[in-house]
Amino acid sequence: MVSIFARVRHIITRLSAYQHLLLILLSLYLILTSGWLMMGRSLRASASLWDMTHVYLGLFATLIACLFLISNSTGGKWRQYFPWLIGDAGQLLRDLKGLLKGKLPTSGGRGLFSWVEGIGMLLLVAVGITGTMWFIMQGSSDALVWRSYHILLAKGFIGFILVHILFACLHLLDFVRN
Repeated sequence: MVSIFARVRHIITRLSAYQHLLLILLSLYLILTSGWLMMGRSLRASASLWDMTHVYLGLFATLIACLFLISNSTGGKWRQYFPWLIGDAGQLLRDLKGLLKGKLPTSGGRGLFSWVEGIGMLLLVAVGITGTMWFIMQGSSDALVWRSYHILLAKGFIGFILVHILFACLHLLDFVRN
C-alpha cells in the first residue's frame, strides 16, 4: 500500500511541471490589471471586478509561488538557485567575465542565469507575501505600509521578468547556435 505522503509527493511532482506556466499566466494578469485598481487602505465594499480578481488571484498566486520556491529548493536544488548561501560565486564570476569577452553565459549550474532565477523566485514570493499582508491588515494604518512594499517589490519583479525574458532568448540563441 502506497503511503499518503508518497501520493501527495507524486501529485506535487506532476503539478510542478505546470507551476511555471501557471505563474506566468497569473503574473501577466496581475501585472496588466494592476493599473486599473482602486485600492488603498482596504478593499472597498463596492470593489470592481478588477480589484476582486487581483486580490483573490494574487492570494492564489502567492500559494503557487511558495510551492514553486519549495519545489525548486528541495533535494539540494537550492544550491543551484541560491549558491550565495554557501558563498559560491565561482561560476557567476566566470559568466560575468565571459560576458565582458562577448561570450553568453551557460544555462544551468550556479551561474548568472541561475542566480537571476533564484532572485526572481524570492521577488515573486515577497510580492505575494506583502500583498497578503496588505490584505490581512486592511483598514489599519499598517495596510498602506504593506501596500508600498508590495508596489515596490512588484516593480522589482517586473524588472526581473524583463531580464528573465532576455535570458530565455539568449538561451534559445545559444541552443540554436550549437
